Amino acid sequence: MCFTYACLVSTQAQVLYDFAAEPGNNELSIREGETITITNQNIGGGWIEAKNSRGEVGLVPEDYIEVSNVFDNNASGGFSNNWAAQPEGTETGKTSSNAWPSGGHGHPQAYQGPGNNSNKPMVLITISFLYDVDVYTVYTVFQSGEVGPVWAYPDYQLDCVVADPKKGSKLYGLKSYIEYQVTPTTTNKPVNHRYKHFDWLYERLLEKFGSAIPIPCLPDKQVAGRFEDEFIKMRMERLQGWMTRMCRHPVISSSEVFQLFLSYKDEKDWKMGKRKAEKDETVGVMVFSTIEPEGLPDLDLIEVEQKCDQFNRFTRAMDDGVKDLLTIGNEHWKRCTGPLPKEYQRIGKAFQNLSSVFTSSGYEGEAALTDALTAAGKTYEEIAQMVAEQPKKDLHFLMETNNEYKGLLGCFPDTVGVHKAAIEKVKEADKLVAAGKITPSDKTTMSKRASTMSYSLQAEMNHFHSNRIYDYNRVMQQYLEQQVKFYEMIADKLRHAHSQFTTM
Repeated sequence: MCFTYACLVSTQAQVLYDFAAEPGNNELSIREGETITITNQNIGGGWIEAKNSRGEVGLVPEDYIEVSNVFDNNASGGFSNNWAAQPEGTETGKTSSNAWPSGGHGHPQAYQGPGNNSNKPMVLITISFLYDVDVYTVYTVFQSGEVGPVWAYPDYQLDCVVADPKKGSKLYGLKSYIEYQVTPTTTNKPVNHRYKHFDWLYERLLEKFGSAIPIPCLPDKQVAGRFEDEFIKMRMERLQGWMTRMCRHPVISSSEVFQLFLSYKDEKDWKMGKRKAEKDETVGVMVFSTIEPEGLPDLDLIEVEQKCDQFNRFTRAMDDGVKDLLTIGNEHWKRCTGPLPKEYQRIGKAFQNLSSVFTSSGYEGEAALTDALTAAGKTYEEIAQMVAEQPKKDLHFLMETNNEYKGLLGCFPDTVGVHKAAIEKVKEADKLVAAGKITPSDKTTMSKRASTMSYSLQAEMNHFHSNRIYDYNRVMQQYLEQQVKFYEMIADKLRHAHSQFTTM
């Protein structure tokens, strides 16, 4: 349920469970049965700010209390079920200023496109994710003059670190698992998660946002060898990549379920949050019912369809390019770790064998030559080792980025398909009106909803392009920097070997 400009007179809450604050964390101790006053519901991450009966103010877990709001319905027209409803406490649909701290550090924020130029005119679209009468999160899309609708990015770029894998067990050691520490930049407090928890998060995000936002798959499950160090390291790295991509998305990263995953308080908080997320009914195409393009005209659906077709052609071509690069990269990796080092080793052995032959001549004046030949042979053996190790230093990251995009590109057909199906329904609307199956008002509503879906899809397309530009700039810079270092090291070794030979 949505409310429009309702004036919040007071927000009281009954404490359901005792909560003991940790010193120095701005938390508030509360007692079961106590009545507290909510002072800020827009903290995020499962926390709200409140004042207890002793007049102390601090943060408490929202699942530890039961909130009852008192509104003045006469302030501006009372409650409304209109999609255009705007939550109290927001300005032109923007997330309230205390939803994200200013400044920040950690993972570099992805390129957000020319829409961030504050000198360009912008029109806002409010996207509200609602539960009963409480507005938990508000997202915005704005119309940029150059690239079209763009998600509004928070001032603070959320990121997290997946690290410190540890083996755990339960059922008296009968079942073992690997647990990872996940530390968000918002709290710097680590939480522990198993792979199955990441899988649970993926399923929730896919169910809730999959119709509007492509959610790439997690790294594959594996039974054999899952406790081996190399596999654990690889899985941790891929989970890190997946989480970083989710953190970069302003809708995903601000969602209640994602914030729960990053910053749950304790086991009880985690279980209660999971139950709440699993009961969420705003899932699938229903997520579009929470998007309202305020003040924006309905889009020309034929023009939008043309843009979708162009995007489809691009993603198919990019998918082919990514797969081609992965194939060539894998072949090159095999050469670098197999035949190529052996070639260098054979050259090195040949130089050393020739040095041994020269030594057997008994001629006194060739010691410098034989020593130089032996050194050159060892240099080529060292180069062989460098060649075998190099893919882990440069090609690995290029391949991982392409693997990520291979998975992401595979999600777009479903997301675009939802949109195309809506457009087809709108095209049929005239026939349905003529047949008396729907009213002209129904047709108008269908068109508006399809237009809303179009704004959302275009914002997602622009998000994809901006991140693609950022990611490939970054990974190619990293790859070429490592290649330059690699060949410079080889050149230094060859120069040193060259200096050992004297000119008569």
